Amino acid sequence: MTSRPRVPQPVEYGDPTSNNFWVEYPHGLVDLSRSTHIKDLKISAEKQLDIDTTKEPGAQNILLSGSNTITPTLLPGQLDVQVTGERTVRLDTEKTAVVIIDMQNFFLHKDIRDHPKGLACVDPLMRVVPFFREKNIKILWVNWGLTAAELSTIPPSLVRGFAKHGSPRGGGFGSELPGDFGKLLMRGERNSELYGPLQGLYENGRDKGTDFWIHKNRISGLWDQTLLENFLKENGLKTLFFAGVNADQCVLGTLIDAYFRGYDCILLEDATATTSPDGAFEAVIYNAANSYGFVTNTKEVLNSKDL
Repeated sequence: MTSRPRVPQPVEYGDPTSNNFWVEYPHGLVDLSRSTHIKDLKISAEKQLDIDTTKEPGAQNILLSGSNTITPTLLPGQLDVQVTGERTVRLDTEKTAVVIIDMQNFFLHKDIRDHPKGLACVDPLMRVVPFFREKNIKILWVNWGLTAAELSTIPPSLVRGFAKHGSPRGGGFGSELPGDFGKLLMRGERNSELYGPLQGLYENGRDKGTDFWIHKNRISGLWDQTLLENFLKENGLKTLFFAGVNADQCVLGTLIDAYFRGYDCILLEDATATTSPDGAFEAVIYNAANSYGFVTNTKEVLNSKDL
């Protein structure tokens, strides 16, 4: 996969007078922490080169010659994560959350559908979620969970998309599923619970105050003034990791809406899957890395660097 060329010198994106900016460096660091403007980089440079520009002759020339390697100092509460395209992103853990989408029985349980690629995302999530918690990164489980009142608000295009005629799950939203799975994607029903060990993983985090369940009623969790958007704003969150199913539907819909709203978007490739043909997943990965933000995987997260 082709990737963006590196910048020839430090570049600041966004408003240099505000606290909403990124800085990208020639050696591959993209600083999303919003902690150090380029104009403030001199302090970090002096520290890394152990020089005092007010006392040492030629110090400014030393700074200039070292501009391709100078980076802001990694601060407490920051995390450096390797992403594709030979880049590293630096994030502020207090402003970061993981958005895990639709890892529910309806989409993953073998008695409802066959989704081996989705099931392959379970183990990576089981490993990485505790790590994120240790770093004080919030875990947001964003799931379908409809109320009776919401059924009348869903547009016909979406109703038709979930009405699979001739299928055991063909009745659409609110219809009765086989066995004890309950009504399709209705709040509180078994088919709307998280799949297998993920339900226990969430409940453990819920009890610790690290994990949050957020209902959605559209493909995107950010389609309007939603519970998810309110949570992000109230908690001052800026950087979002994305995972879940299906990659080219609910995950992509939420990621794109987050991108449109100005959030930093990082897709966890090995914790994201779809039932669509391979090309659909490849297109999501390509655009997530080259247009919407960044792509990494849970192994890189587990190997990330902090103080």
